[in-house]
Amino acid sequence: MIKKIDHIAIVVHNIEEALQVYEGALGLELAEVKEVPEQAVRIAFLPIGESEIELVEPLTAESGIARFLEKRGEGLHHICLEVDDIEAALQDLAAQGIRLIDKQPRQGAHGRVAFLHPKSAHGVLIELIEKPR
Repeated sequence: MIKKIDHIAIVVHNIEEALQVYEGALGLELAEVKEVPEQAVRIAFLPIGESEIELVEPLTAESGIARFLEKRGEGLHHICLEVDDIEAALQDLAAQGIRLIDKQPRQGAHGRVAFLHPKSAHGVLIELIEKPR
């Protein structure tokens, strides 16, 4: 079911400031910065091997990411796992009693995504992604 870790998302107040660490100090290369208006976020993508680090910045004070940032501060937001068939994965997980935030996939920055509730994953928000073929 799980192919690989697609990305690790880190919530930041300001992408440009965060890039000073991730590009400057760690030497990662920025691939792109993309706005996702449906989620009111801006995301910087930094590839590492077959995975990425995503720096996620809220675009509005009302977004879910902004609320997360205000409540918990900067840091790890979620881990994203790539799957071949997101509908089948969601059905299988629901059948196992895993609490789903998204019962149906929605469009993300690089494919169709759905989130699992952190209470079902020992406090970790998990995103599933099915990338276009």
